[in-house]
Amino acid sequence: MYVKIGIRNSAREISFESEQSAQQVEAAVAAALEAGAKVLKLNDSKGRLFVVPTDALAYVEIGAEEQRRVGFIA
Repeated sequence: MYVKIGIRNSAREISFESEQSAQQVEAAVAAALEAGAKVLKLNDSKGRLFVVPTDALAYVEIGAEEQRRVGFIA
């Protein structure tokens, strides 16, 4: 699953591939926000841990990364 996290007051985004399903990522984000947690923790498919302060979250985009097409389209 492709995850992109927007950070407030920053032009850069955090994007990574996760082995978690869209529902699991959504549940983790919702649980962190509803519980008033200070940080959101997500793992990527390479085993890296991303820790993002919840007060800095602008948005979280969850979805499959679009495959790039190769060749000509008629």
